[in-house]
Amino acid sequence: MTKPFALSVVMITLNEEESISSVVNNINAVAKPLEILVVDSSTDNTADRAAALGCRVIRQFPPQGYGPALALALKEAVGDVIVTIDCDNTYPTEAIPILWQLITDGYDIVSASRMIHRPRAMPWPNYLANTIFAKLADIICGVKTTDVHTGMRAYRKSLLNAFNYDPHGMALPVELLVGPVSQGFKFKEIAIDYFERTGNSKLEPLPGTFWTLKRLWKWRRGR
Repeated sequence: MTKPFALSVVMITLNEEESISSVVNNINAVAKPLEILVVDSSTDNTADRAAALGCRVIRQFPPQGYGPALALALKEAVGDVIVTIDCDNTYPTEAIPILWQLITDGYDIVSASRMIHRPRAMPWPNYLANTIFAKLADIICGVKTTDVHTGMRAYRKSLLNAFNYDPHGMALPVELLVGPVSQGFKFKEIAIDYFERTGNSKLEPLPGTFWTLKRLWKWRRGR
């Protein structure tokens, strides 16, 4: 087995004080990342709790939205491999070493798909929308995937440095998948379980749908 590259785990947080401790502790229990980087736009104690747990915290306040926060995290992360994960206990941290190793083995992007197994914790409208978005990624972009919106994904840092993407607006994970894969970068999906979230959802369905379609169309075949 090839020695893994250095790992950064990054999280975008917005009022996650109820869950930050458990997520960070679970990450440290299964992996030894070079850093856990938190880009925080909270009005609660999330940033203080993250810092107390040893995370590197970057404050982005007032909030600029998920896309700019994620772009900042990906730019500032220092690891050779970057794993993104939501800070709400919905994603299994035990998948982090698998994602990490697959990038080490030669993949450029590895997605942890919630959709390969029917996710019981995902509301039916969300499940239907995610299924449709995945089909559209194939039809419009020629990218075969089951989950364009997963919040858990591994990237090779050198890929992110070379890929020119638009950090503004919602649905940035969609572009970070379909853009590189449509350009020939090496991609793999693994199946994960998806769990009930801690705290309230920050999802905005209508703007999210608009931005998803916009990013898919940007990377359409034959553009």
